[in-house]
Amino acid sequence: MPVPVGLNVWSRLVADLIAYLDQVVGAFDSLWFPDHVQYDNHTVAEGWSTLMFALARYPDKRCGHEVLCNNFRNPALLAKMAATAQALSGGRVVLGLGAGWQSQEYAAYGWPFPTARVRIAQLAEAIELIRTLWTVAPATYQGRYYQVANAFCAPQPDPIPPIMVGGAGEQYLLRVVARLADWWNYEFTDAATYAHKQAVLQAHCRTVGREYAAITQVIRVGVLIAETEHDVRRLQAQPETRPMQHGAIGTPEQVAEQLRSIIAQGADRLTVHFADAPRPDGTLLFTAKVLPHLSR
Repeated sequence: MPVPVGLNVWSRLVADLIAYLDQVVGAFDSLWFPDHVQYDNHTVAEGWSTLMFALARYPDKRCGHEVLCNNFRNPALLAKMAATAQALSGGRVVLGLGAGWQSQEYAAYGWPFPTARVRIAQLAEAIELIRTLWTVAPATYQGRYYQVANAFCAPQPDPIPPIMVGGAGEQYLLRVVARLADWWNYEFTDAATYAHKQAVLQAHCRTVGREYAAITQVIRVGVLIAETEHDVRRLQAQPETRPMQHGAIGTPEQVAEQLRSIIAQGADRLTVHFADAPRPDGTLLFTAKVLPHLSR
């Protein structure tokens, strides 16, 4: 059975985004965007605006984020935004959420930056509040960090979007995944680390009484691909190629084998981003020679 593969787009590709996506998007199951407002002094695209653009321009693609920063938006308003996007797009939204990590953005934009434990607790409350607004009318939620009273989120989304939680923190974040996530988004580094994180998630699932198999594993992988090993080394040396410490690197045969190993380890879906984007060559080579060979 083919494994769904989505395309992750680097947030700095603002000027070249449309041209790149128009050339390569066709073969992918879905599109995924990051969520940054500032990244050093780079030009970056705001995540929700990019999502709405993609839903409108590519009407056959599911779209989401890897992942939205919970603290950037009031979760009640985000519930309304996602419900509206779900209605306008005909049900193609995945709501990806994370606890945030880049303190530079918080400081620059004037957001408080609490401890990781607090940010994760806020994330858990946000998910509970969003689900309440999506399913109850009027909705009331009283948490430590977020509250709504007699709130209506109309139209309520139909179908309800999957909520995907991104991250791998073992003590708190993966417990939120076990309790509240439909999908788990994890950035792959190596097989041993992935297996360890899976074991931690399984333990949290047992603690909270959740079926581990009920959580869809969405694994993000960087890809650097070229026809020959010589071409791979040449591509790595080019200054415009994004450096990659982890991921699938090599010829089409080598990349396909690496991705099949990740699938065999438990990935239900893959998302891939390309080190040579917005140059389309690697992406097109992948869709032609790797994508057809990714199945269970």
